[in-house]
Amino acid sequence: MPGLGDRVTTVKTDIYVTSFGPVSDTDMEYTIDVFFRQSWKDERLKFVGPMNILRLNNLMASKIWTPDTFFHNGKKSVAHNMTMPNKLLRIQDDGTLLYTMRLTVHAECPMHLEDFPMDFHSCPLKFGSYAYTITEVTYTWTKNASNSVVVEGESSRLNQYDLLGQTVGNETIKSSTGEYTVMTAHFHLKRKIGYFVIQTYLPCIMTVILSQVSFWLNRESVPARTVFGVTTVLTMTTLSISARNSLPKVAYATAMDWFIAVCYAFVFSALIEFATVNYFTKRGWAWDGKSVVNDKKKEKASVIKKNNAYAVAVANYAPNITKDSVLPTIAKGGVVDPGKAKTESKPAENKKSFNSVSKIDRMSRIMFPVLFGTFNLVYWATYLNREPVIKDMVPSNQ
Repeated sequence: MPGLGDRVTTVKTDIYVTSFGPVSDTDMEYTIDVFFRQSWKDERLKFVGPMNILRLNNLMASKIWTPDTFFHNGKKSVAHNMTMPNKLLRIQDDGTLLYTMRLTVHAECPMHLEDFPMDFHSCPLKFGSYAYTITEVTYTWTKNASNSVVVEGESSRLNQYDLLGQTVGNETIKSSTGEYTVMTAHFHLKRKIGYFVIQTYLPCIMTVILSQVSFWLNRESVPARTVFGVTTVLTMTTLSISARNSLPKVAYATAMDWFIAVCYAFVFSALIEFATVNYFTKRGWAWDGKSVVNDKKKEKASVIKKNNAYAVAVANYAPNITKDSVLPTIAKGGVVDPGKAKTESKPAENKKSFNSVSKIDRMSRIMFPVLFGTFNLVYWATYLNREPVIKDMVPSNQ
């Protein structure tokens, strides 16, 4: 190790990102392809000659001291070896070394999905020395903070995200073996909502609207309204299950979960509303809006009339009955002409009225769309206006 016991070796680093992505929500990790550059000074390698810089083969890297840099949040790192190891080693005459390699790193990206799918994430890349403490090796950025991490234009492989920019910094961590320098680079991502609007939000909205169409159907159309209610409830259940497939199994509700839950409540309420209307709908011939008691009284009176006519007819045909002048009068008054009775009963039979429109349906036609529209205004205004405040962020070149 250069300067062992005499001075602290300073390793200057910078990163050139050739490819960023994809990002996995379920595993909470991302993939990044970089040219990782390190530079330090080793006085033992000073030389004098006709050349100022020696360009050495990558095999020489194993013959000299190199920093034991590792990625703190890396799950898997791959050094490319096709067609030869992708490494570069140069030594200047004053003993300064430049060591560059091409790496593909799979790193952790902690995500908070409360605002999904209108969420922002900051994916870190942390690296430092594995064995040397700050009293032996420290890390710094080669250039200023804005130029030490560069993302190549059109390098993004992100389908669901926009790369807003990056911020760089450093920190010191303490462990049981000492204090270590850790270099950090955060890549700031914003999720694209278009896929989820097409896949989830629009189907949910259309399903809620479809459930409210039943308010305009006749309340005697029991099969049609039942199909509307049950089908829309099952559709919302399917949408809620499929929306969770692309997410990790988090214990909290996301913004999409709240939207689906409210839509489910509207659809289920529409089904309950029909059940309530159906409960208050009379069976048999539809109620014509008049009092049921009056109809019952009329039926009683007609039965009494028929009984009186029958009694009088029997009295007329009974033997040994003295002729009374009163009886014919009663008989004439009590006997009902069959022709007239038929004609009188016809209008009553033909009087088939339809149920009047339920007051509950009338209220629901206005109340449900207004409430659902208000919910959408509040929901989209709340989530779409949220913008994170990121200090010292370098905008992406894309």
